[in-house]
Amino acid sequence: MIFGLFSILGVYTICIGLLIYGFSRIKTYKKKNLEPKTSFTIIVPFRNEKENLPVLLESFSALNYPRDLFEVILVDDSSEEKFQISRFTFDVSQIDNIRVSNSPKKDAITTAMKHVKTDWVITTDADCIVPENWLLTYDSYIQENHQVSMLAGAVTYKCENAFLDHFQQLDLTSLQGATIGSFGLNKGFMCNGANFAYTKSLFEKLNGFEGNDKIASGDDVFLLQNAIEKFSNEVHYLKADETIVSTKPTETWKALFYQRVRWAAKTSSYKSSFGKVLGLIVFFGNLNFVIGFFLLIFGKLPYPIFVVFVSSKFLIDFILLYKTNQFLTKTKIQNLLPSSLLYPFFSSVVALYSLCGSYEWKDRKFKK
Repeated sequence: MIFGLFSILGVYTICIGLLIYGFSRIKTYKKKNLEPKTSFTIIVPFRNEKENLPVLLESFSALNYPRDLFEVILVDDSSEEKFQISRFTFDVSQIDNIRVSNSPKKDAITTAMKHVKTDWVITTDADCIVPENWLLTYDSYIQENHQVSMLAGAVTYKCENAFLDHFQQLDLTSLQGATIGSFGLNKGFMCNGANFAYTKSLFEKLNGFEGNDKIASGDDVFLLQNAIEKFSNEVHYLKADETIVSTKPTETWKALFYQRVRWAAKTSSYKSSFGKVLGLIVFFGNLNFVIGFFLLIFGKLPYPIFVVFVSSKFLIDFILLYKTNQFLTKTKIQNLLPSSLLYPFFSSVVALYSLCGSYEWKDRKFKK
């Protein structure tokens, strides 16, 4: 029994160690002093976001980028109240989503693509804020890397001083660490649609989201994996301080649970074998912690052995979390210990529930 727990821990430790190595291999990019040349269309799918959209659009207004080189398309997915666009110094339009599949967000991006006239598309979410040099840094990287056709970028939370916020930040930090680490191992399989760029021509060559439109989410991950499978040399991770997009954490534990179930539900449909194996190892690594805890409670595992077990897992997790958090926020990780102790229970329940449970998203119910 003890041998089994530590065997799983050993595999988990090796896996996280590889991600730490991969993370270190991706160097932080600094933009060059180049004249902007790349044209972008920013696509923002939304539903009932009248409070968040003005904040996002104001961050677009503050972009340090020529106004004739970017435009914004807002795609309304059946909002209960129509959003009214104010005057802006950049070109912004609003269209209605055309639903043809089980995935509102994929449909929204596909709908917007029919209106895109620029070379590059970059997607983000309505509850986000983009940094002022966001497009300028993307443009600089694209000019220096002529073969690139898809770029994944980082996302972090704008946290208030609440435990729920800090718990989500820890969770997102682990996901971002795994994302960057996997790219560093040349095994990229995950990204975030709140900061995701690709050429219109690549989207067309991939036939958009064909083949995975029955899955409600995954507009980012499945497109990325499809691109890596067919054009791996053209897909890069842009690890740059000036492209980190910030978003809002969920406001309730219920909303967080359903969000993470939605994210976990698509894992079984991954094309990436590395992504599937990594997901299983992380799941069993966390479930291993839960089993160890209950063995301790029922007197089946000596306390000193449990302390060594927990400390070993905490240490390897901390290294990846620390390195990633320094990149994302450059601040101290808040509520690290209680969040780390709660996280294995939370993630295990999410993973098990995602196998067969339904979830809520934007006031709609979806089934696995």
